[in-house]
This record gives sequence, structure tokens and C-alpha cells, in this order.
Amino acid sequence: MSAKKQTKSRTTYVQEGEKHAADRLTICFLLILMNIGDILSPEQRDRIAGLQLTARQVVEGFCSGLHRSPHKGYSVEFKEHRQYVQGDEIRAIDWKVFAKTDRLYIREFEEETNLRATLVVDHSGSMNYVGSRSGGVTKYQYAMRIAASLAYLMVGQQDGVGLATFDTQVDEYLPPRSRPSHLQAIFATLLRRPPSGETELSEVLNALAAKLHRRGVMILISDCFADVPKLIHSLTHFRHARHEVIVIQVVDPDEVDFPFMGRLRFRDLERPDGHEDVDAASLRDAYQKNYAAFTKQLVDGCGRARIDLLTLQTDQPFDTALATYLATRRRMR
Repeated sequence: MSAKKQTKSRTTYVQEGEKHAADRLTICFLLILMNIGDILSPEQRDRIAGLQLTARQVVEGFCSGLHRSPHKGYSVEFKEHRQYVQGDEIRAIDWKVFAKTDRLYIREFEEETNLRATLVVDHSGSMNYVGSRSGGVTKYQYAMRIAASLAYLMVGQQDGVGLATFDTQVDEYLPPRSRPSHLQAIFATLLRRPPSGETELSEVLNALAAKLHRRGVMILISDCFADVPKLIHSLTHFRHARHEVIVIQVVDPDEVDFPFMGRLRFRDLERPDGHEDVDAASLRDAYQKNYAAFTKQLVDGCGRARIDLLTLQTDQPFDTALATYLATRRRMR
């Protein structure tokens, strides 16, 4: 569509919106209710709302909030004294110290700021897998619920949260915002299209790193089925930029213990024309050894890079697992 046509289309939309504002508001309200209901039940939202995701390292932000900042300003938490220099505000002088030392010192405080987090959600084809033990929930549906829970939580505590979805590349990117209305944009983006296509996690993360200029928390939600050394190397780019990195790995129980029997055809979910006919029983031992090696590589790599790794299986109640993890993080602060 040309730029001229795009402009005309936008103008027409505004004119129609002025004529039918009440109808549009009703439709938007119904869509909001539908989107939230599709992802989280009221009970799950209530459970998540009481939790706090606190950053364990210094993060930047703009508003007063719950998280430590490297910026010095006026707040309730005293940091240190420093000697007065010309140009400092008189009101910042600690007159009690002056009375004792006959020297002018400034009281500095540690500013409490809000967290800025970006949820990075994998919607490649492999995330469309659903096994017999997951209650009909695909890995992507499970990942959506985790992302929605975290977004709901962080906006509720006035933190900024953004979203990036990807398959072969970053498809959609929403910068972090803390407005409640921003939640609806996040939910709509998560629901926009089903998972499909191939992905190369390391390349996607390298491209995303250029978008995240202000340091904060990057939360990757994926099955992490990738070249692990490349993946860890890409994640360290965020660590070097002083982001905190959390990896939430979502897997189906079938991918962990390989329960299949008999001769079966396995389809490649990322390439529709790809398939393999195998005898499942003869493949099980080799598969489980490879999966164990992959898991160890991922755990060790995240540990060395000081990256939090949480692995969740789709047959687990996601809100319970998330609540336990966030409570642990809060105690570690």
C-alpha cells in the first residue's frame, strides 16, 4: 500500500470513528474482556496480582517505585554524604552534620524507580506442540499465559513492560509502558496469530539487543531448542549491557521423557514438509541422553552467565510455579 493510500485510510478511519464512537467503545470493551479471558482466568489473575517481581540488580526508570536505581535523587532511602560544592542546593545540606563538624555536607539518597521489563516470546512452529498430558494446552498457549501474568503483575505495580514476539525474526515489538491500557496491546499481540515457521534464537536475540537501549530486565519465554552455545553467547550481549536476563523454558512432558511406542511418523512443526519415520522404542535411549546433555548445557551456560533459568512443563499449573519462583526471587533481593 502506498503512503498516499495509507494516509487516506487513516483519515477515513478517524471520520468513521467520530460518527460511531459509542459503538467502537462497546466493541473495544468486549474485546478487552475476551482477550483477558482467553489467556487468564480471574482466579489466576488474582493470584498473580499479589506478587512482586523485584529486580536483583540496579535498573533505570523514571517514576518512583519499588526498584533500585543508579541515579541519585530525593527519596526515603539515605545513601551517603558528600562535601558541598558551589551550585548544590542549600536545602540538601545536612545541618546536623554542619553543627558537629563545621563543614558543609550534602545528603544523597538512592532513588527508588520502576522496573522496565521486556517479554520476549517465541511463537515459532515448535511452540505449537501439544502432548497428551498437557490438557490440550500447546507450549505457545502456556507461554502466552506466563507472559500475560507477568505483564499483568508488572503494570499492576506501575512497572513498564514491553513485548517482542518472534519466529524467524522479531515480528512485533511494543516498547515498555506502564499504562493499564498497554496491557490490551500486549494481549492482542500475543493472540494475533498462531505459532509457525522456523527460528534461530541467537540471530533474533542479536537483532533485539539493538532495540533495548535502557537497561532493565529481559525475559525470554521459549522452548530454547537451539544451538545452546550460540544462545548463551547472544544472551550475554544483554548481560554486558547490564540488563538482567531471565529465561523461562517451556517444554511439554513428552519432550522430556519421550513416552512414544511403536513405529511412528514425526512431523517437523517448523517445516511442514519435513517428517521422519522411526521406531520409537529403539530411539528412546539416544533421545533421552541427547535431551539430558542439552539440558545440562543450558543449565551450566545460564549459570556461568548469571542468567536465571526456570524450566516449566505444560502439565504444571503455571500460576503456582510462577508464584513459587517470584517468591524465591523476592527473598534473594
